[in-house]
Amino acid sequence: MIAYLSFELIVQLVVNGILYGTIYGIAAIGLSLIFGTMRIIFLAQGTMIILFTYFGYWLLELAGIDPFVSLLIVVPLSMIIGVLLYRSLFKESAEMDDKNASLLLAVGIMFLVNNLMLVMWSANPRMANTAYTEVVFSPMGITIPFTRLIALGLAILSAGLLTLFLKKTYLGMAVRAASENMLYATLVGINPHRVNTVAFAIGIGLAGVAGIGVLQIVPFDPFFGFTFALKALIALALGGIGSVFGALMGGILLGLLESLGSFFVGGGWAEAVAFGAFLLVLMFRPEGLFVRSVKKA
Repeated sequence: MIAYLSFELIVQLVVNGILYGTIYGIAAIGLSLIFGTMRIIFLAQGTMIILFTYFGYWLLELAGIDPFVSLLIVVPLSMIIGVLLYRSLFKESAEMDDKNASLLLAVGIMFLVNNLMLVMWSANPRMANTAYTEVVFSPMGITIPFTRLIALGLAILSAGLLTLFLKKTYLGMAVRAASENMLYATLVGINPHRVNTVAFAIGIGLAGVAGIGVLQIVPFDPFFGFTFALKALIALALGGIGSVFGALMGGILLGLLESLGSFFVGGGWAEAVAFGAFLLVLMFRPEGLFVRSVKKA
């Protein structure tokens, strides 16, 4: 295998990893936002991503709406679903500060939505095809699919807008304050339920963005969501909880590990490489690779 290595091949593997890892990054950002305010791992995040992937697929099939145009429908819808999820299911457990109940609710949502998708759309893998699905750019012999390039743009745009929201708006600063210390944030007048509602709305909204990104990149089925949730969790651990940039970079790093691992050690071992890196980061740098460590006195 080493005999076939070339500069172009290495660059291609890196490009593939970056382009695919951005989807993990979007998922990880949403997961980080929900964890930051409620301190729960929302395991249903991956399942919600695939649910919105199906929404985008059927908007294309039934109404002829382009997947990226359907973002104008899917993202507001996903944010409304996020608000409803928090208000109807998670608000009471947040009031009781019951992390176990919240985690069990997330697991229940994951299995419920998985089975609903299975009943509605069957287990057959699907993938959207549009006029530009097969369009690729080939600068200097490097193949860059147009759909993955758009997904990269969506990831950068999502991370940039979220960063501006968190740093430049009062509500965003309230979310940041609550993620640092909810008790102190409450003492200075921040409404915890309002903050949690916003975090859930944006977190599930990002699941909608990731769902549309997945639509034309890989075949998907109802059970693909659990794998996606695990990958988002790994990306979050690699990048660092509480950092939009860290979550995005963690996703890109995970994509690189999978791309390079698939080539050098085989496709069957690519996920083992990713999980190995995940364990090493937890052992030696649990705060994440892209978050500044704080030394204890």
